[in-house]
Amino acid sequence: MKRTLFVILALLAVLAFFFGIWLIGRLINPSLNLDQTALLRFVFVGIGLLIVFVVYLLTRQNPMWEVGTRQVVYMAIGAALYAIFSYLFNGTVFVVPSVSQVALRPAICIPMFFGYVFGPVVGFFTGAVGNMVGDALTGFGLYPQWSLGNGLIGLIAGIPMLFADKKKSLDTVLIIGAVLAAIVTALFAANRTVENQMVYPTATITGLAGWSLVIGFVLVLIVRFAFGKDIDVATAVTWGMLGIIIGLGFAALSDIWINGYPPLVAIVGEFLPAAGPDLIFGAILVPILIFAYKALQRQTGR
Repeated sequence: MKRTLFVILALLAVLAFFFGIWLIGRLINPSLNLDQTALLRFVFVGIGLLIVFVVYLLTRQNPMWEVGTRQVVYMAIGAALYAIFSYLFNGTVFVVPSVSQVALRPAICIPMFFGYVFGPVVGFFTGAVGNMVGDALTGFGLYPQWSLGNGLIGLIAGIPMLFADKKKSLDTVLIIGAVLAAIVTALFAANRTVENQMVYPTATITGLAGWSLVIGFVLVLIVRFAFGKDIDVATAVTWGMLGIIIGLGFAALSDIWINGYPPLVAIVGEFLPAAGPDLIFGAILVPILIFAYKALQRQTGR
């Protein structure tokens, strides 16, 4: 009962942060005010929070859902780091060709790392609140449903704690990732006319963005087998991949209703340019963070 209460409080804290950043941010910067789609955006935030709570209910006996002082500290540190690094990279210099504002985000490794090492609640809070604060600092606008999607990345990165033998889950996750990456990339290959509205004059989604998900998956595959003996690196990257696909997939598909995008545009024009680069950065940077964390543990004897 106590654990359930703490998980509910953590989810409500995410929602409170979302509302607070929106309500305060719009007073400082008018571009942070949500338009007439505000209600619909928060409806999808609510759906995402409900999904998280259902996952918790189905697995609540597992200690991975523990939320105490330690986890709260990690949540604050993770969200702050993700917000700062998202702000540093979320600018026009690093825009990815897409139908909306999509930036290169090497910082995506932060919610993946915090979720895997410190648990799904920490990962979820890090991704969701960190992304929302980062968007506010950038000042281009707020996208609560995308921040929720970033939270799902951190949450899913922490799911391996469910398994006593982490290796057993990897092949299944890789197969799911391969199938989803193949479907989305095939849609891109068959529909090369989806517009890139972030370039003037308007062009189509570039080949590099279109094939980035496959490139990212190949890198994940390499990490999985190259670091087969280091189960933490292989698992963090593999489950992080699934988190990116599901989390950003949730956000992109929500724009079918919020922005009125056709499903093909949401998948090829939004999801693909966002998820592919994130997958590439995650496969490269998460192992570095895991190695650094293990070195720190050895040094401190913890």
